[in-house]
Amino acid sequence: MPITTLSSREFNQDASGAKRAASKGPVIITDRGRPAHVLLTMEAYQKLTQKPASIAELLAMPGVADVAFDPPRLGRLARPADLG
Repeated sequence: MPITTLSSREFNQDASGAKRAASKGPVIITDRGRPAHVLLTMEAYQKLTQKPASIAELLAMPGVADVAFDPPRLGRLARPADLG
């Protein structure tokens, strides 16, 4: 995913070009050489701001009872503590 950097002036002169660039990745808009804003597509923004589902919400999803889940045994997960 390419990151495009534009000055405020470049952004004002070619907003449609900035939108095209945002469809490929974030567009950083600078003000006096410093990053000031980021332009994202709505889809990218929603991915960033989406709240992760809780385990309860995931288990309540329709059809979850039909999912076969048989995790493999991992064996011993912890080592004995060395207190010496």
